[in-house]
Amino acid sequence: MSEATTADLREIVLSNNTFGPQEIRYITRTISEDYTKLPIFRDAVAQLEQRGDLTPAAAVRLGVCLYLLGRNERALEVLKKSDGGALAQFYIAKTLFAMERYEEAIAHYQAAQKAGYDPDYCKLGIAEALRYAGKPEEAMKVVDDLYGPIEQTAEYLYQRAATIAALRSNPPEVIALYERAVNTGENHPGALFGLALENDRRGNDEEALELYRRAASCFPAHVGSLLNLGVLYEDRQQYDRARQCYQRILDAYPNHPRARLFFKDVAGASDMYVDEEAQRQRERIEQVLNIPVTDFELSVRSRNCLQKMGVRTLGDLTRLTEQELLASKNFGETSLAEIKEMLAQRGLRLGQFAHEKRELEPAYEPAAISPDAQALLERPISDLNLSVRARKCMTRLNLVTLGDLIRKSADDLLECKNFGVTSLNEVREKLAQLGLKLRGE
Repeated sequence: MSEATTADLREIVLSNNTFGPQEIRYITRTISEDYTKLPIFRDAVAQLEQRGDLTPAAAVRLGVCLYLLGRNERALEVLKKSDGGALAQFYIAKTLFAMERYEEAIAHYQAAQKAGYDPDYCKLGIAEALRYAGKPEEAMKVVDDLYGPIEQTAEYLYQRAATIAALRSNPPEVIALYERAVNTGENHPGALFGLALENDRRGNDEEALELYRRAASCFPAHVGSLLNLGVLYEDRQQYDRARQCYQRILDAYPNHPRARLFFKDVAGASDMYVDEEAQRQRERIEQVLNIPVTDFELSVRSRNCLQKMGVRTLGDLTRLTEQELLASKNFGETSLAEIKEMLAQRGLRLGQFAHEKRELEPAYEPAAISPDAQALLERPISDLNLSVRARKCMTRLNLVTLGDLIRKSADDLLECKNFGVTSLNEVREKLAQLGLKLRGE
């Protein structure tokens, strides 16, 4: 097909010519390369929808286009009234998957395969639905059963990488597969998102930002990439860009709960006057206060006393007075002098922020819990697979293990920048799956 033109796009939607995977790829590629074409596509779809008594073939065309625009409920309604052929069944499956109805999606992928749609892509769709349904082992069996040319495609490499990531079995292989997928299909949104996420988890913010941008430029909108990119923009106080990311999600999915909440948050943040120099100064102080006391070479006596008192950071120490430290068993003048010197190295002193005193985190004695419970608490927080916003809070609070996390209360977490009720509920849900709770719950 020739270079994209407005006429080409409208003709694909409104004509009675052939409509199949090639035309669908043309639509997605055209809009991904030039997002100013989206209103043209949207208008053409609206025209098609206004036509009465659509033929079954035209209903397939309309249903697929509605799916591309994120209008899943309407897309499903139209596709189910279409010709019931291979393309219709495949996109019914994709629509059901987008609506998180995974078992139904699998059934329609199977129907699409029986009707003659490419069996390899149907199986990859089934594997993805199984993975999202919480059955990564079954998904892996489906992926392992595929062989031949499909193994060299970006979609196969992406699905294999995502499935291995869900199994948490081989992180280096996951990254290698995502990189191969991106090299094979440089505009594959899933592969770009997966690779961005891996970089994000490892603190490679610049690489993650660029990959999220590339994934977010794809059409249809990749919701995960837009959400995470918006969060990264918020962290950089680029509120207009963050708002644009959330708005793009809402354009396709007006009731998306997280996008609506994030959009509201960023709209409020961007309306606030910010003294940039004061903000930078606060952030520098906050970074120093969050330094763990374990970063310093303290005596065994001092270290043990601080651990028993639940003192984890320099900030905790600045909220304590000399008298409170000396009241601790086995904590004497020598330890006090050592602590004062440590704080002075960072321009801090005991009692400096005593007016902000908060309840210290209770320490737990490893010997008092079972080996299994101890092993659970020593697992890294990364095992929870939290969203970017929630992970950023964990990093800011210097939380590394599940044991670190459960010693925090809900109020402690909500004090963290950009961490709201949605993120809090996410953390609670992930902890509950392991039989754990935040402090005080």
